[in-house]
Amino acid sequence: MRAFAGRRVVLAVSGGIAAYKAVEVCRRLVDAGAHVTPVLTPAAKRFVGEATFSALASERARLSLFDDDDPIPHVTLGQQADLVVVCPATARVIGAYAAGLAGDLLSATLLATRAPVVVCPAMHTEMWEHPAVRDNLRLLAERGVTVVAPEEGRLAGGDTGAGRLAAPESILAAAAEALAAGPQAPVRDMVGLRVLVTAGGTREPIDPVRFVGNRSSGKQGYAVAVEAAARGAKVSLVATVRRPLPDSVDLVLVETAEELRAAVVDRLPAEVVVMAAAVADYRPAAPAADKIKKSGEARTVTLEPTPDILAELGRGGQVETLVGFAAETSDVLANAEAKLRTKGADLIVVNDVSAPSVGFDGDTNEVVLLDAAGRTAVPLTSKRQVAQAILDRVVALRAAR
Repeated sequence: MRAFAGRRVVLAVSGGIAAYKAVEVCRRLVDAGAHVTPVLTPAAKRFVGEATFSALASERARLSLFDDDDPIPHVTLGQQADLVVVCPATARVIGAYAAGLAGDLLSATLLATRAPVVVCPAMHTEMWEHPAVRDNLRLLAERGVTVVAPEEGRLAGGDTGAGRLAAPESILAAAAEALAAGPQAPVRDMVGLRVLVTAGGTREPIDPVRFVGNRSSGKQGYAVAVEAAARGAKVSLVATVRRPLPDSVDLVLVETAEELRAAVVDRLPAEVVVMAAAVADYRPAAPAADKIKKSGEARTVTLEPTPDILAELGRGGQVETLVGFAAETSDVLANAEAKLRTKGADLIVVNDVSAPSVGFDGDTNEVVLLDAAGRTAVPLTSKRQVAQAILDRVVALRAAR
């Protein structure tokens, strides 16, 4: 909490039922020594009165672009802020911020600041899971915004699911981390390096229609590729899914483990290889040439091992720094440490994909980085920030040689 002492924090409150929880966040920030300026949307006032925030914060609540002595309050707030925390962040505010729309004081302040921004979504499960909301959050995370994922639990109306505002402790921890990191200007510490990244889950055909696969969305691998490009690397991405990418990244789309292996080998040597793809361990030994018709009878599919691409790269001598991934559901660290020993990797990124908001398909992740020197925990955060932690460690490993 010492990180907040003497710092100016804009607490942006939007119109959701979770606005009442922002009162506690405001109180804790002030108790930690922060100078807190509340900014409320018109909808937020329908849930919590401005007098509450004015009484608890360091100065009165700000409400409008026009009802203020300052002719440009959004610019003043944005320039003076050391940190902006949007708590709660509704789907509307998230969409406006992602699209660059400034329809009120809150959204205009977000666009006028260069301070770190922490966004704390809170909404019903159906809204939280809507593709538009997820795409907007992904875009914000790629721009360096810290996204504090909501929790699962009881929601307004009595139903239960994902979308409940994160606990104040989680919000303040993420805010302190963002404040310590400062504005998210990428460090150009990978200029001149050839970086090869893989992403997504392979599909191993059973017949022309069906396949053996996994739930990987490719988001973490894409985040690594985007971050490496921002740091100045020459990046090639071999992926099984298509997602937005900077023009500077060379994208190769594949489907099977064998195709992925061939594409990777074709792009060697490389200074850094990050094997974020979820490569199937097994494939059907004899895929059917035609669609298998439903007969009502049980069928047996014989599986055979796919190539162990990570191990091949580990002993091949064409990669200077090799990063592997381990998605686990039990004995997480023990399995990852065994993988580090046997695959020849320099770094293993492991996560427990059975945990909420971790791993497959979501926009957040929580990982542990394992290398010969020990382990580093990366708490739940956006996949872009996980990518930053991974590449920070890669740069450190290379510098230590």
